[in-house]
Parts: sequence; structure tokens; C-alpha cells
Amino acid sequence: MFVAAILFLIGAVGVVVRRDLIVILMAVEIMLNAVNLQFLAFARQLGQSEGQVFVFMVMVVAAAEAAIGLAFVLLLYRTRKTINVDNINLMQG
Repeated sequence: MFVAAILFLIGAVGVVVRRDLIVILMAVEIMLNAVNLQFLAFARQLGQSEGQVFVFMVMVVAAAEAAIGLAFVLLLYRTRKTINVDNINLMQG
């Protein structure tokens, strides 16, 4: 459980501190993997298999998030020529 907390903390710091959109998406993936690890730890501790079902669902959501996120990054790079979050202003034409 300690490892999952450390992973989640690393991901949260990555989301807050970094300004590169790809690194932010990677930090979100680290946070989702930390949640998966926690689900598996609780499922093993309690002797139930529902945690594995939740892990599968989180993995499906993470895969969809990665695909949509990378498509969004490509679209932003093609239109704005940057993926730095500070330089992206979506209210501009």
C-alpha cells in the first residue's frame, strides 16, 4: 500500500509541476496504475476478486484516455506548434 501511495504522489506532483502535455498525461497514467495497485492489494488482503474487475475497468479507461489524449496532443501540435500548457490559449482564434 505504501508503494501505491508513493506512485500516486509522484503522479500528482507530475500533474501539478510539469507543463508539457505529454508528461502530464504520463503522470495521470502513473496515478491510475497506483490506483490499480491499491485495488489489487485490497482484493488480495480481503480474499475477494472484485478488485481485479475494477483493475480491468480502470485499464480500459486508461487506454481510452491515452488514445484520446494523444489525439488531442497531435491536434494541438498541428494547430499551435507547441504542447506546452502555458503557451496554449484555447480562447484565441
